[in-house]
Amino acid sequence: MTEKPWGGGLPPQTALMTGRAVFTEAYAVIPRGCQTDIVTSFLPGWTGMRMWLLARPMSGFSETFSHYLVELEAGGGSDAPEVDTAAQSILYVVDGTLSLTVGGATHAMAAGGYAYVPAGSDWSLTTDKGARFHWIRKRWIGAPGIEKPTPLVTNEAEVVPTPMPDTEGRWATTRFVDPADLRHDCHVTIVTFEPGGLIPFEETHVMEHGLFVLEGKAAYRLNRDWVEVEAGDYMWLRAFCPQACYAGGPGRFRYLLYKDVNRHAALGGVLGQR
Repeated sequence: MTEKPWGGGLPPQTALMTGRAVFTEAYAVIPRGCQTDIVTSFLPGWTGMRMWLLARPMSGFSETFSHYLVELEAGGGSDAPEVDTAAQSILYVVDGTLSLTVGGATHAMAAGGYAYVPAGSDWSLTTDKGARFHWIRKRWIGAPGIEKPTPLVTNEAEVVPTPMPDTEGRWATTRFVDPADLRHDCHVTIVTFEPGGLIPFEETHVMEHGLFVLEGKAAYRLNRDWVEVEAGDYMWLRAFCPQACYAGGPGRFRYLLYKDVNRHAALGGVLGQR
């Protein structure tokens, strides 16, 4: 596997205890330097696996999802990765190769690979030479007349990014599923800014976000603050947290983005339960 800009090791004992990590009432930033060996987690039913648990349901923040950054050693994997039959999964490979079996079919996934695994699926995941991947989980919320999505395995190289209107291509989104497909109650996309690209207003909306920076660096507006972020950093944004972005370069700025969509707001408790 190639060198990674995050995860593993420890700073030297001579390092200063100053960094960019912050947790506020509206957002959190987990810099890449926080993803060290001493904050990894492990899961039952897996071999050769460790992960950084970047987001989990908790009041006020990632109420709808969890986000793991997973490392698998050569030969590692699981025959039963998911223990919650209501949970759907989205996988995105950043390095190495994975073999994913879902819906009776086996798929080879390389860097840039994306997979959607419907809730209640019988699936498994293995690697021959090792891999790193993101694993985002959310309980699927049904709706009258709406069927569960079907499994989907693709690669970002096969998806043409959609430029945002009036941006001359400086801001584009790689959408792995059709935004109008109401079977999906969350979207995981890749957002790309060319140098000089920006979000030109403070977005303030109901969707909560998890953002993992894949490439480059930028200044990000979070609530009242501007923060600098770079490859390997992670951000949580709670619902209605104002946000904007300026990608000053020198290279492009890219991040993996989660947001919840296409469902009613729950009026107390969990949507669909009485």
